Amino acid sequence: MVLLRREGIQVSTSTVGRVLKRMKARGVLVEPLNVRLARAARKRRRKPRYAIRKPPGYRVNAPGDLVQLDTLQIRLESKDRRWQFTACDLISRWDVARAHRRATSFTASLVLEYLERKFPFPVRAIQIDGGSEFKKHFEEACQKRGIKLFETPPRSPKLQAYVERSNRTHREEFYEVEDIALRLEDHDHQLEHWNKTYNYIRPHQALDYLTPYEYYQNWLKAHAQPQVSLM
Repeated sequence: MVLLRREGIQVSTSTVGRVLKRMKARGVLVEPLNVRLARAARKRRRKPRYAIRKPPGYRVNAPGDLVQLDTLQIRLESKDRRWQFTACDLISRWDVARAHRRATSFTASLVLEYLERKFPFPVRAIQIDGGSEFKKHFEEACQKRGIKLFETPPRSPKLQAYVERSNRTHREEFYEVEDIALRLEDHDHQLEHWNKTYNYIRPHQALDYLTPYEYYQNWLKAHAQPQVSLM
């Protein structure tokens, strides 16, 4: 109304209201959505996440039923930073670690391929926190393989206690005693040797002082299918 008066046009408020109503009916007038409606519209358009909360009834009975995955930031003497991706199986405590220069969803998807080669059993489900490195490419890689993906609620590190404890061991028994190579390839070569020590040599109190390898072998024997006699 103020702008019309400045142009010397005298009309009533009701007249302006009728004109706007007709323009809306004809689809000529396009009004912006308010912030709440705009957010709701974006949410409807957004592709649903593959990662979900772990169902209360989900059972972890065998190696590979649930593997916790997390990142550990490493600072080298050169002041460079690297990220170690650590995966810990809840049943056998089998651990796999791999280093990368960046923690992105693409590098996490590469780590998933590495886990498939290094775990002696198939991984059926993975639990992660809400980090961005475990979205997009990583989710797509899990979905493609049929691996269940569970995301913990915000600010709940206790739900990742197994892998958090593993990362503490890696820091205290590997990074604080080894001279980490400056070349990433050499760093990962060191990690491969440490993984063998962790899984095949180092006894674990949580496993009654067995190694993950020994525990897994015992588990296989205890759950071996009995031979069926054909006599």
